[in-house]
Amino acid sequence: MEKLITIAQVPEHVGESVTIGAWVADKSGKGKLQFLQLRDGTAFFQAVVFKPNFLEKFGEDAGAVKFDEIKHLGQESSVYVTGTVKSDERSKFGYELDVEDLTVISASEDYPITPKDHGTDFLMDHRHLWLRSRRQQAIQQVRNALIYASYDFFRDNGFVKFDSPILVGNSAENTTDLFETDYFGQPAFLSQSGQLYLEAGAMALGRVYDFGPVFRAEKSKTRRHLTEFWMMDAEYPFLSHEESMDLQEAYVKTLIQGVLDNARPALEMLERDTALLEKYVATPFKRIPYDEAIDLLQAHENDDDTDYEHVEHGDDFGSPHETWISKHYGVPTFVVNYPASFKAFYMKPVPDDSTRVLCADLLAPEGYGEIIGGSERETDYDKLLAKVKEWQLKEEDYDWYLDLRKYGSVPHCGFGLGLERMVTFVSGIEHIREAIPFPRMLHRIKP
Repeated sequence: MEKLITIAQVPEHVGESVTIGAWVADKSGKGKLQFLQLRDGTAFFQAVVFKPNFLEKFGEDAGAVKFDEIKHLGQESSVYVTGTVKSDERSKFGYELDVEDLTVISASEDYPITPKDHGTDFLMDHRHLWLRSRRQQAIQQVRNALIYASYDFFRDNGFVKFDSPILVGNSAENTTDLFETDYFGQPAFLSQSGQLYLEAGAMALGRVYDFGPVFRAEKSKTRRHLTEFWMMDAEYPFLSHEESMDLQEAYVKTLIQGVLDNARPALEMLERDTALLEKYVATPFKRIPYDEAIDLLQAHENDDDTDYEHVEHGDDFGSPHETWISKHYGVPTFVVNYPASFKAFYMKPVPDDSTRVLCADLLAPEGYGEIIGGSERETDYDKLLAKVKEWQLKEEDYDWYLDLRKYGSVPHCGFGLGLERMVTFVSGIEHIREAIPFPRMLHRIKP
């Protein structure tokens, strides 16, 4: 066997004979020609099989048998293909393979996902196979590029990876929407955020971040919600609220640029408008106070192109409000200093206005909604203890968290980014269920 290469490495071997391990994604042809659409996870491209070449190389009988085997290959059969790489300007990939030999590794028959239309439920039931499609592979390649860009950003900006626990004894954000489990006779919960633990990490190591699965037991069926998703949380001392937003903006721009640099073919396959993504990298993000956003929404609520409900000062936004705000400005938009009444207990109040807190939600344009939530944290022990009591939280559950304010408390901020929402936004896809390999939703835990 020739040295095995990937399809992505094909451009380095023009004019050479190579062997590729691949799956047959599709097949067409007639008579003496067969066209195999091959995929190996790195890319798709075409292999051309010409019957006279096989007859000449293997003899009339053996060559005919080999060609007939190729002609009847089922979708998703796995093969080793040997051939000569040629440039092909007609192909989006730019190359094709003139096949010299083919060995079937494992034949596939009656593959359930065919080129015809299938319903979403059918595709989700066959998610383990649906992931092989061009679109789903492209989305996962965007996800991969975002993950790598995250690690690069935090390494380059002096952060230490700090792994927070998945099993916890208390809520991070005072919600009853937690998955509870028995922990050797006492209740425990699947983590909804690593933030509280990251604050401990920040007091020990300075700039820290974590990156892992978190869980929310909300009974939501919207296109923006999963019950299990991946969250990147970061925490850092000695930065102000405004400086924190600077850091978040730089991070999001790095993520988008990372996909443009390392997964552009995936964006092209998804027909994503890369000029828009380049605009988001080049343009300063908008920052607007919550109360100004409410005034803006009220001023435009009767416009022909609005479909959101009336909101008053003190109300939280719904998805339609977030969509309108981000579309209005056309770039990622921070809404800052929300009412304390519906934000987390640990957020620091705005100076001279205890009804507002130093926080920001970053809304993605094009209707993709919130992708980041962040805030400056309360640093005063007595004030934080008063909040714990006001919210009727159990003081003994948060004694360790309160300790962080007793022994050398410093100004500090942090934020969390939902990876799947970022994948959805950068990919330009409609539903978050495609942004994770195996989505967990209200009525779906299989496969």
